[in-house]
Amino acid sequence: MQAAEPSTEPRFSIIVPAYGVEAYLRDCLDSVLSQSFKNFEVIAVNDASPDACGEIMAEYAAADPRVMAVQLEQNVGLGRARNAGMARARGTYLIFLDSDDAMLPGSLQAIARRLDETGDPELLVYDYARTYWDGRITPNTKRAVLTNSPRGAFRLDDSPGLLELLQVAWNKAYRRDFVERWGFVYPTGYYEDTPWTYPVLVAAETIAVLDRVCVHYHQRRQGSILHSTSRKHFDVFDQYELVFAFLAEHPEFERWHSALFERMTFHLRVIENMPGRLPVGARAEFRARRLQAEQTNRPAGYREPKAATSTSAARRAANRLPRPLRSAARRAYRSARRLKKPVRTAVLVAYYRAQRMLPVKKDVAVFAAYWNADYACNPAAIHRKLLELAPEIKSTWVLKPGSRNTPPPGTAVVHPGSFGFWRAMARGKYFVNNVNFPTRVVKRPGQVFVQTHHGTPLKRMGVDQIEYPLGRAELDMETLMQRVDRWDYSISANSFTTAIWERAYPAGYTSLDYGYPRNDVLVNATDEDKARAREKLGLAPGTKVVLYAPTHRDYQAVPRPLLDLEHFAQQLGQDFTVLARAHYFNLGTGPGAADGSGIVDVSGHPSVEELYLAADCLLTDYSSLMFDYALLDRPVVTFANDWEIYRATRGTYFDIHVQSPGPVVATEEDLFDVFLSGRWCDDASTKARAEFRRRFCEFDDGRAAERVVRRVFLNQENVPPVALSPEGQSRTARG
Repeated sequence: MQAAEPSTEPRFSIIVPAYGVEAYLRDCLDSVLSQSFKNFEVIAVNDASPDACGEIMAEYAAADPRVMAVQLEQNVGLGRARNAGMARARGTYLIFLDSDDAMLPGSLQAIARRLDETGDPELLVYDYARTYWDGRITPNTKRAVLTNSPRGAFRLDDSPGLLELLQVAWNKAYRRDFVERWGFVYPTGYYEDTPWTYPVLVAAETIAVLDRVCVHYHQRRQGSILHSTSRKHFDVFDQYELVFAFLAEHPEFERWHSALFERMTFHLRVIENMPGRLPVGARAEFRARRLQAEQTNRPAGYREPKAATSTSAARRAANRLPRPLRSAARRAYRSARRLKKPVRTAVLVAYYRAQRMLPVKKDVAVFAAYWNADYACNPAAIHRKLLELAPEIKSTWVLKPGSRNTPPPGTAVVHPGSFGFWRAMARGKYFVNNVNFPTRVVKRPGQVFVQTHHGTPLKRMGVDQIEYPLGRAELDMETLMQRVDRWDYSISANSFTTAIWERAYPAGYTSLDYGYPRNDVLVNATDEDKARAREKLGLAPGTKVVLYAPTHRDYQAVPRPLLDLEHFAQQLGQDFTVLARAHYFNLGTGPGAADGSGIVDVSGHPSVEELYLAADCLLTDYSSLMFDYALLDRPVVTFANDWEIYRATRGTYFDIHVQSPGPVVATEEDLFDVFLSGRWCDDASTKARAEFRRRFCEFDDGRAAERVVRRVFLNQENVPPVALSPEGQSRTARG
């Protein structure tokens, strides 16, 4: 007798639909592909997403045969995108995973084991936990339903509390033949999980549970459609009509009518009373539709339970009682603190409040950079272009005394915290910064805030620092997000950065994928510009110039050198000159400029862009300077001798050894060899740099500042398009 051939079907088909989640999609797919259980396929469905989701899926599909990328030509919505994935599924079980969520390690193994233990039930329900932007993780409030359910396979009658679980697709494994036999599909519109979840639970003849958290349900700070204001929330009525139509078609399930009616009533009232979901003026209409739905679907002889109503009312009353006392205590505390403040501060507060009562000046723009330390970076580049394209707009710069650079003549300058500063913050219309203005600044209606940032991130930023205590240090996440909520625009230099800003700073701003304005000068530089920069620095003709620019270390209480720069310069010999530039956090700790050492301390040089132009090579570690310098298509060498410590204490978004613009070394001996052997500028270095430029120099085409000025200050929608490189032409600049 011939033995049967082993099945080629995967155990699981994991369907991941995606739209507008490029910031989270990689983490989601990685959480699946890194599972210890390997017998599965991933069907990633790009629902015509306007960002890089489709390209990310294609990248993963090319790298792993278990991944299938489905590219939909038109946006069809979450429900139909899941249907598209189901149509291609070959697995014994279907699992759905939203593309901004993550599967915990070991989850697939635990799910497979539980299915084996319970005889391959038609449905397996497992647990989840909510994760928040600030690092909090909260358990499923209904997890007792799972722990109290029967241990073996059962029907819904044996654990009716399953109906009270969150109506979602991604906390279950569905046997595919069960789904196909019943013809279950997702409808269109909001709340598409409702007419899927309830019929599935009711119809399943065998159900099992797994009281283990398998999914982290990401609570996005902004961007969830179910928490947005829209008339699409009225879709919920159509979805419940589908639920009761299913019961009508299958009278054997009539016993569930009352329970599902109660779920509908609860759900509709939550939507009706939730602030911000229904548009202004739509609440009365929604209430009328809700009453009609309750009347239409109310079971004969149904009486609303009174105990639950009285209990919830008592709970709400109890919660209200202490509020006045707490409010009074807070007011008293604030009053006491105010009495201790200096008189000048009190006067400034009153002055700022009074200034905010005056009209916003529509022709005033306020600029700052690097915590008011300098006239530099993206804000300075935007300012210079503003003077050219819109000279009628009056500019004010916030600068501390003694800055290295000063703005052009005619620009008003105010010191931080002065009367002029608070007047500018109260009356200006446009605000441009590469960090944040103080928390006490109140954003008025009509004011526009532009966050330019100051580099492409290798290290973790914003809320992504939560897992790294040294990285976040004294960073107050709540305060940070108050500042981020003021942003109207966020500038990005590449798709990678756009996705990082979305997850690191979750708020409602518009991303301007225009390139970094500070890099325009690099893209447009000529050979004459390079010669002029070298001449200003007094560099000898023919010398090879290495710019050494390390980044700041959060784990160092006192900055200390990680490279013996004098020994390095000696090893390179007389043919090289080393320009040494300390990080702006560490000014005053440069190596000096000893005669004959081959080292020139340029920490105080007013223009890092001029240093780029003068240098033949950049030697750095994890500084964002590498992303800017790569635009010149000149060699970059990375000295990563503390990579493991840096990655563990600050966190990084990628491994610099894998995605590097050139050679990466960990010892001084290897560093010497890179330069003395010529590997710093060989063909391998050129190839690595080209790939690095393709990914991280995507939007920098020399017109970034112009695009920002035209869009933000001149209110022009049709700004000059980004001249993408041939490798990046599949992406369209957004914003």
